[in-house]
Amino acid sequence: MPSSTTSSEPRLDAVRVLLVDDNDGILTRASTALKVSCTVVGAVKDGAAALTAAQALRPDVIVLDISMPGMNGFEVATRLRQAGSTAAIVFLTVHDDEEFVQAARDAGGLGYVVKPRLATDLVRAIFEAYARRPFIATGQRHRTKLDDRRA
Repeated sequence: MPSSTTSSEPRLDAVRVLLVDDNDGILTRASTALKVSCTVVGAVKDGAAALTAAQALRPDVIVLDISMPGMNGFEVATRLRQAGSTAAIVFLTVHDDEEFVQAARDAGGLGYVVKPRLATDLVRAIFEAYARRPFIATGQRHRTKLDDRRA
């Protein structure tokens, strides 16, 4: 029997995700974690490739490492916005410091997940970012939404 309730929440498998990380192992782990819930449209290893892939693939969400050679994730996020990308940004990083969380917000990130929480929190962060709701999962904070003070 069909359900009589409707949901305004998007189906996660409809969310198109681009992964950006210079570490092959993290790309593999993230792709595996997301396969069931999202559509991974691409996985690239540097900032320049991320800009090209974002333009060509038009993902809904970009999962972006911060520490990459050449162009870091904050620079990539800034350039994506300058190029007109409307993709939500989720930072996936090893950095667990508050100043990095703030810098991610300042760069337009809606989500922030430390890599040890990839398996438990990345899908949720993507869902929240896709819905344009902030989400953070670090060692100090778990599944806590950021307050959005941006104008």
